[in-house]
Amino acid sequence: MTDKNTETNPIVEVTPQTDALVDTEMAGETDEVKNETKALINAIKKRAQSEAHSAGTLTRETYLNAVRQARETIETNQLIERDRIEHALDMIQKEAQKNWDSVTKEVQDLGDRLQAAAKAAWEVLTAPRS
Repeated sequence: MTDKNTETNPIVEVTPQTDALVDTEMAGETDEVKNETKALINAIKKRAQSEAHSAGTLTRETYLNAVRQARETIETNQLIERDRIEHALDMIQKEAQKNWDSVTKEVQDLGDRLQAAAKAAWEVLTAPRS
C-alpha cells in the first residue's frame, strides 16, 4: 500500500496481513488514520527484524531484554491521551450547545418582534377611521 502524499510521507509497503488487521480493527477510522497506523506497524516490524539480525552480536538474553523493554515502553506510553481527547470533545459540545442556545434565543426574539409588528399592523389596519 502506498501513501498518496509522497512529498511529505515516504512510500510505505504494508503486508496484506497488516492491511487486513488494521482495516478490521479500525473500521470506523479515516483512511489517513489507518494509513498512519499501518506505517507505524510496518516501521515496528522493520525495526524488530533489523534488531533480530543484529542480535547475532548480542547475547540472546540481552536481545530479549531489549525487546521486552521496547514492548513495555510502547504499552505504557499513551500516544494519544484519552483524557485530553474527551476534554476537547466536551469543550466542543459545550460550545455547540451555547451557540445553539444563542441561535434559539435570537429566533425566539425575532418571532416575538414579528408577532408584535403583525399585531401593530393589524391594529392600524382595523382601527376605525375618523
